[in-house]
Amino acid sequence: MDRLVNTVRPYAWGSLTALPELLGQEPTGEPQAELWMGAHPGDPSRADRGEGPRRLDELIAADPEGELGAASVARFGPSLPFLFKVLAAGIPLSIQAHPTPDQARAGFAAENALGLAPDAPERSYRDDNHKPEMVCALGDFEGLCGFRRPAGAAALMAALGVPGLDPLIALLAVGEDGGAEAEAEALRRTLATLLTLDDETAARTVRETVAALAGTDPDGPHAPYARIAKDFPDDRGVIAGLLLNHVRLRAGEALYLGAGVPHAYLSGVCVELQANSDNVLRAGLTPKHIDVPELLKVVLFEPGAPEVVHPVPVEGTPGERLYPVPIDEFRLSRFQLDGVQREIDGRTPQILLCTEGAVRLTAADGAVLDLARGQSAFLPATGTPTRLSGTAGTLFRATVTV
Repeated sequence: MDRLVNTVRPYAWGSLTALPELLGQEPTGEPQAELWMGAHPGDPSRADRGEGPRRLDELIAADPEGELGAASVARFGPSLPFLFKVLAAGIPLSIQAHPTPDQARAGFAAENALGLAPDAPERSYRDDNHKPEMVCALGDFEGLCGFRRPAGAAALMAALGVPGLDPLIALLAVGEDGGAEAEAEALRRTLATLLTLDDETAARTVRETVAALAGTDPDGPHAPYARIAKDFPDDRGVIAGLLLNHVRLRAGEALYLGAGVPHAYLSGVCVELQANSDNVLRAGLTPKHIDVPELLKVVLFEPGAPEVVHPVPVEGTPGERLYPVPIDEFRLSRFQLDGVQREIDGRTPQILLCTEGAVRLTAADGAVLDLARGQSAFLPATGTPTRLSGTAGTLFRATVTV
């Protein structure tokens, strides 16, 4: 077992207080957005095995099968397949989508061929992997997820009475005989038109939309978009957001986002588990690079309400509750410790994170590691079980399915 030393990324949208509170630290006065736990080369965790702190990606590279297990290496290759985070949103994140594996490989190769540096701001592909993800709320959490039905998006826009939105509303019109393909095409045309408007027209329409949102009912359907407009009063993403569903999660509820699903996290704290990638195609609510043609290739234009994921008991592992996902590269579950000792399998690599109270980990050889709130551990795939104990602890378990 390795206690992890993790990096906090200070993106501008981060909360000033949430991560310091979780970690038991004093706020720095600067936004703190993401706590990274894993072996992504962008900010790998560190572990000390008696010779000083070493990067987790380097430890894994030195002995992939010893760290990850033969089954994981055979299935996913010689690197940790997932990246685990705590995400704290003080203001909205960008509206974004993530590529499929084929899109990621092609996009990464194309940007390499252009000679773009790995950290170039105009890059969309920072690696060749896809980035499905799951977020699980640690408290009240808000976001935008997936497209509204075109008629619903048109009604939301029309209620604002902004003339500049009329061309977009017209694009969202789908005839009575229109089916799924017609709805998808209407959404694609609308987003493409919005993102390619000339700057003068776009600025005027955004300005009028922001003014109209300011006058809407603070408890009505426009309320989340009015809050977005306060933080991004000059951004086309204010209008793009009206195309997306608003969703609220309570503590313990989760969302799974597959490739191409447009989304933006608005406020709150969550744990996020994703494939080991940092590939993002943005559509707004950001000063960062927006590659419209590439975004339109990646986005999945399928309307429908997002499905909230609730945890289910795991057969054979008392006390463990699993958040089901349709992929094997990551597996997220949660333990609520109540004084009863639990045991977890040791055949796969895993990261354990304590989010409430305290948890004691006891290895098969008797070694003990205590985790306080905000602390995490890496468990190599030794094949032996680890015991969990505590009277009032919440522990999230990130691993793989093989």
